[in-house]
Amino acid sequence: MALPTPSTDPVVLLTQEQHEAYLFHHFNADTAWTLGTTLRTKLLSLPASQRRPAVISITSATAANPPHILFQCATEPGTLPDNEHWVRRKRNTVLRWGVSSWTMRQKITAGLAAKAGRDGVVTADEVEEALVRKFGLASGSGGAVADEYAIHGGGYPVRVRGVEGVVAVVVVSGLKQEDDHAVVVEGIREVVASQGQ
Repeated sequence: MALPTPSTDPVVLLTQEQHEAYLFHHFNADTAWTLGTTLRTKLLSLPASQRRPAVISITSATAANPPHILFQCATEPGTLPDNEHWVRRKRNTVLRWGVSSWTMRQKITAGLAAKAGRDGVVTADEVEEALVRKFGLASGSGGAVADEYAIHGGGYPVRVRGVEGVVAVVVVSGLKQEDDHAVVVEGIREVVASQGQ
């Protein structure tokens, strides 16, 4: 089954991330295993137009370097060491700003579009440059890309009802960024719904 296209409205995305359908009743190593295997099954069942080898990583929010890994796997042959670089940078984005990496991208994009008055049309380079400038982030290349952060879809905060803040981070890396985000959203919704039964 094909993945839906996620919203690009930061208000909608922030509301979704706080909605009870995405708040776990509890989250531990067993929950991470259930979520990780759910995501792997979803990724392997995607149509050929969306399916690619991907890395799934679920880490605790308590330790950033090195992260406390609760679940990690490659979905199938073909992932690259570069996927781990993307996982780290997306995880860092979620931990620093407390929102999904896709939401952070849409917030930066909306801010740029409002300033430029171009009906939301901004280039990927402009989005990356704006993130680096706004937060004074390091860019080893001297360019637009932040060394430690990525605002590409696929990093998502795990929240638990009654617990303040982010307790874990889920990252998918390997698909198009909107699909990385969409599969995580679907997986979280499915596992949260199963906890309510």
